[in-house]
Amino acid sequence: MTASLGQQSPDDRLSRAELAAKYGLSQSGARPGLFEYVRQLWNRRHFILAFSQAKLTAQYSQAKLGQLWQVATPLLNAAVYFFIFGLLLGGRGGMGNDMYVPFLVTGVFVFTFTQSSVMAGVRSISGNLGLVRALHFPRASLPISFSLQQLQQLLFSMIVLVAILVGFGHYPDLSWLLLLPALALQFVFNVGLSMIMARLGSKTPDLAQLMPFILRTWMYASGVMFPLAPMLAKAHAPAWLADVLQANPAAVYMDLMRYALIDGITQHNPMPPHVWALAVGWAVLIGVIGFVYFWKAEERYGRG
Repeated sequence: MTASLGQQSPDDRLSRAELAAKYGLSQSGARPGLFEYVRQLWNRRHFILAFSQAKLTAQYSQAKLGQLWQVATPLLNAAVYFFIFGLLLGGRGGMGNDMYVPFLVTGVFVFTFTQSSVMAGVRSISGNLGLVRALHFPRASLPISFSLQQLQQLLFSMIVLVAILVGFGHYPDLSWLLLLPALALQFVFNVGLSMIMARLGSKTPDLAQLMPFILRTWMYASGVMFPLAPMLAKAHAPAWLADVLQANPAAVYMDLMRYALIDGITQHNPMPPHVWALAVGWAVLIGVIGFVYFWKAEERYGRG
């Protein structure tokens, strides 16, 4: 027995990697391959949908008006912007109320979709550490679910938007069908941006305090409250600055929605060239970059 105790095991000469391969061991919580990760997300699709619906229901559960705040909040913002930019500062760009009110409300609803997705993405990991540490699931489920929650909220708000459009003389026609591809592209863009913010926010919780200032600046630079082209021309802005601001993704998706819904809007806010190409490009670029960037840190979420 003494001799056997002194003998060296064949495993002693193997490295850790070789030992793991020999006995079929794998790292706990290791990041799966990209395509395997996509497959895991697809398998969790029911969880993603159910989680987004539960969050949407719980969001205003303590408020007496409940889910009505989904519509009331952007409408109240639109009312404030109408008073300041439409009445006090003359930011209508020559539009009457029948054009400016639908223009403004559409812009507020569409920008709020992206704004809320970004803010939810920042907190999607850092604000759900208990869930992340307790259960094994693809962490991308969380930012996707929060973006899906904001999409459902926007669709609910669209009922009010349609009523406003009809009330100001803009009736449904075939151009309204363009809403579907425009919303789909914006949703992909939002998911990618939400994933980028989720990874950054998982290590820097203070980012949630900084983002409202960044988003507010983005809102003013995107023409939510006023038509960009006339206002930039009025301010004698350089041509390159006008091109940059009109090509930014928030402005692009708002333009698509406005051109689809509001009759005659191009007379006051000309459609930028290649707007559909820009919409597709932003969705693919940010969607892919955001997904890969988030996936690269999959094994680190909830640790440390």
